[in-house]
Amino acid sequence: MSNLVVTGGAGFIGSNFVHHLVEHTDHHVTVLDKLTYAGNRASLEGLPENRVRFVQGDIADAELVDTLFRDADAVVHYAAESHNDNSLDDPRPFLDTNIIGTYTLLEAARRHDVRLHHISTDEVYGDLELDDPERFTENTPYNPSSPYSSTKAGSDLLVRAWVRSFGVRATISNCSNNYGPYQHVEKFIPRQITNVIRGIRPKLYGTGENVRDWIHADDHSSAVLTILESGRIGETYLIGADGEQNNKDVVELILELMGQDRDAYDLVTDRPGHDLRYAIDSTKLRRELGWAPRFQDFRSGLAATIDWYRAHEGWWAPAKDATEAFYASKGQ
Repeated sequence: MSNLVVTGGAGFIGSNFVHHLVEHTDHHVTVLDKLTYAGNRASLEGLPENRVRFVQGDIADAELVDTLFRDADAVVHYAAESHNDNSLDDPRPFLDTNIIGTYTLLEAARRHDVRLHHISTDEVYGDLELDDPERFTENTPYNPSSPYSSTKAGSDLLVRAWVRSFGVRATISNCSNNYGPYQHVEKFIPRQITNVIRGIRPKLYGTGENVRDWIHADDHSSAVLTILESGRIGETYLIGADGEQNNKDVVELILELMGQDRDAYDLVTDRPGHDLRYAIDSTKLRRELGWAPRFQDFRSGLAATIDWYRAHEGWWAPAKDATEAFYASKGQ
């Protein structure tokens, strides 16, 4: 493979993947991104122009997608509406992008016989009880609980159907919660980090007992590249780094690493339908494809992420005030 299209490549995990490709491969990359509020051209600054091309556009634009797929050896599909709070406020964009957009890509992959990898989330499986020893596997039944996770579940099923019915050469990965550089300040970890930088007390939903399985975005990128190169067509792989942490512990660790008192945060109104716990079993990926995460210590990965946000205030500051005003209007 030499010509890759990365949809959503100006977003958080998409841009991290583009940086990873430039550093670890010789591929030429075309980024297709609609540049909604969550996409940022600045996330691609400094990448070599002779290897990375940017195209602004919608994955639901069939004509544009078809043009890009003609010259592509493979497509990695990150583009998605992905924020749970926003899906509760207005579900429609999630249907347009996550369902219709994915359908449009699948049809183009079918016409041009292009290898496709579809990025999904562990939220399609619903949630686990806090004291449940089980973790999600590739065989866990889907049980989504929000418009966001429901549309991602739907897009996964479309990929599976196009593989079986039309022979599309596709794989799927479902990943746990990502953290790292270039993540929008509406998200949990960067919101708390940037609050502390701004002298604002971090905000914690409910009592903070909800558990997430965290993985650094660079480890997610290396896993996706491994699947793209070596994964079996039609298969699903779960990506995780054994990083289970409850939200309260994450906020307190951020405060500790930033030199603040561990209890210097406020509790705010919980999100409706807030999933209790996510946990990924990535045994299949590790055994079959030999992948392993680099950031196996959440504390060190979080410290590196804090350093990045401290050093890149010019990247996140333009979105900070509007984000906090939105949350303030919801009492969060």
